[in-house]
Parts: sequence; structure tokens; C-alpha cells
Amino acid sequence: MASHGIKDQVAIVGMGCTPFGEHWDKGADDMLVDAAHEAYASAGVNQDDIDAFWLGTMGSGVSGLTLSKPLQIDYKPVSRLENMCATGSEAFRNACYAVASGAYDVVMAIGVEKLKDSGYSGLTGSRPPSDGTDSSLTAPATFSLLAPAYAHKNGLDDETMKEVLTRIAWKNHKNGALNPRAQFRKEVAKETIAGSPLVAGPLGIFDCSGVSDGSAAAVIVRAEDAHRYTDKPLYVKALSFSSGPATGALDPSYDYTTFREVRASAEEAYKQAGIDDPRSQIAMAEVHDCFTPTELVLMEDLGFAEEGTAWKEALNGTFDLDGDLPVNPDGGLKSFGHPIGASGLRMLFECWLQLRGEAPPERQIDSDRTLGLTHNLGGQPGACVSFVSVVGSEIG
Repeated sequence: MASHGIKDQVAIVGMGCTPFGEHWDKGADDMLVDAAHEAYASAGVNQDDIDAFWLGTMGSGVSGLTLSKPLQIDYKPVSRLENMCATGSEAFRNACYAVASGAYDVVMAIGVEKLKDSGYSGLTGSRPPSDGTDSSLTAPATFSLLAPAYAHKNGLDDETMKEVLTRIAWKNHKNGALNPRAQFRKEVAKETIAGSPLVAGPLGIFDCSGVSDGSAAAVIVRAEDAHRYTDKPLYVKALSFSSGPATGALDPSYDYTTFREVRASAEEAYKQAGIDDPRSQIAMAEVHDCFTPTELVLMEDLGFAEEGTAWKEALNGTFDLDGDLPVNPDGGLKSFGHPIGASGLRMLFECWLQLRGEAPPERQIDSDRTLGLTHNLGGQPGACVSFVSVVGSEIG
């Protein structure tokens, strides 16, 4: 790939994140204000100090006015972006590049989504006109194809596969129960998860991420200026985005056990960050667990587990809060929720807390590693976009 990366050129110096959930009493405007002002306070800046804004939202606004109106921004650039479920990450990526280029000194990336009273359920939605080759399946139905494909490839019977998916959901609900900002804040028994009503294929209700409202924001500056704002900045090590040719459903060689776009974006991110063994070098990861089999497949695509072994690692607790590589310590999309435009920035917010040692004590990871990874994808197996970032608490 052609990217040269911007390792250690920019830093996050402040972040904000609203609770995610069913905010019937708040609109997108309210949540944007809440997230932005928490980020300002975190960085010790005023709104007037921000040179430019990047707003990510899928359906909660159609221009920069979506942000400038509620925040009463005075005649500054506001860029509105959308890249399916990776929208918040796309806002962050563009904001970082703007600072690295020298165009601006202090910028904000912010994402929002108001889904609960929009009529969007996660099961249905309008589709843009196409050439007719796009899948007409719902998201749960499409992602459900991952489970039997993975089981068949790796010799797992239905009972074992169900146990693996149940274990992933149980882990993320257990983590979310410790997170006061999560949409679902209760542990759920494995028996309840395994016995929940089916939604699509083998996927039950507890295999699917929450449909949520929420907002998250980050203040970004040049790395050399970071300590003017905080004594514990997070340095951006890698930003990688991959869009595939969307041929999966038509490609006889595609077997629904991998996301080729994820592998491409992860490879590029590790190259930028100088990572050659992500399993041993990364302290924690926030990944796009839109459905439980997605998280399972991602463990291999991101290099956290050897081919064909992620199911064993999941059962053995490798990715638990106290495991060798905690994955989704904040509960992930599964428990924290998934307001689409905010999710990528919410993942970075967890890195912000964990790598600075500021997560609640009961879920603060114990690691001497200094790197965190976030991963977003948008689309469906065989036809998606994928984003991977690496951030760290130290230069170098």
C-alpha cells in the first residue's frame, strides 16, 4: 500500500463520550453538545481554540450544520463524513491527517447517531440503488453465515460453536456490567444467552449488538504540542483504511471465514506502527463485534490468534478482561451499544481511559504494554470497509 503513515506526528489530548442507550429525552444536538464539552474540558480548551471539526454521522444530519448549529460554531470548517459503521473512525482519521499536514493546530473529531426514535432497528433499512448483485439479506442474516462456515472449516460441531459464541457474548456483557456508560450494564448468564430467541440462522438476540443513541469526541493536536494540554496524551501510531472490491458474495473462493479488508487494513496498520507480533505487543483492543461470530473471525484476521484457533482462545479466556489480550474491555458494540457515527470514537475513548490508567478500577487492565488498537468495519462479509488504528501512551 502507498501510505507512509503519520506515526507519532499527532496526539489525542482530550476526549468525551456520552452514555450510550435509549435516549428518548435527548436529540443528536444534545448529545453532540455533551460529548464536545466533555472533550473540551478534558483537553483544557475552549471551543474557540478548535480550528476545524470533522463530524461523523450516518443518518443524523446531512452537512456541517448538523454540528455547527447546536454548538454555535462561528464560521469555522465543519466536514461531515459517512463510511457506514466505520463513520466515527473516518472522522478521526481525516482530522488526524489535517493536523499532520500542518493545515490546522487544534481540531476535533466527533461522531453522533440518534437511532432509537428514527425507526431504524438493525434488521431493516433503505438501500441505495445498485446493479442488483448486492445481498438483500438483513445484517444479522448476512453475518450469521460466518458461524457455520467457521465451524465447518475448523471441524466444530453445532454444540461447540454455540458454546464459543455464547462465551463471547457473556464476556462482553460481563465487561459492560462494569461500565457506567454502557447501554447494557448487567451480566447475563450463559444459559440465558444460549437459550435466547433466534434472530437469524444460529444467532440469537444476545449475539447481536445494541441499537443505540450516543456521541463521542476527541481533541487532536501535533505531538510536539501535546504536553501543553495534558501530561498523558495518546500518540497516534497508525491509521489504516481499506475498501474492498465487494465481490465476496459472487466469488466462489470466498468462504465466509475471513474479512479480506480487515486483513489488509491490519497489515498496513502494523507496518505503520512497527508491530510484528500484535498478540504480544498490544495491551488491549476494541473491535467491531457487531455480532458474536464477527468478533471470533476478527481474532484471526487481526493476528490475535493463529488460524483455526480463535475459538479455543475464546473459550480459554485469552480475550477476557484479565486475559493475555483483553478485547472489548468496555463491553464492545455488544454491550456498550452501537450508535453508528459514534462507535469508532467510543473505541478510542476506551483506549484513552485504559492506557492512561483511568478506567474504573474494577475493569482497568493490568499490562505493561503501551499500545491500544481499535477496529471498525462497515458493510458485510465479502463486501466491506475496514479501519484499524493503533494508539500509544509513549513516543517511539
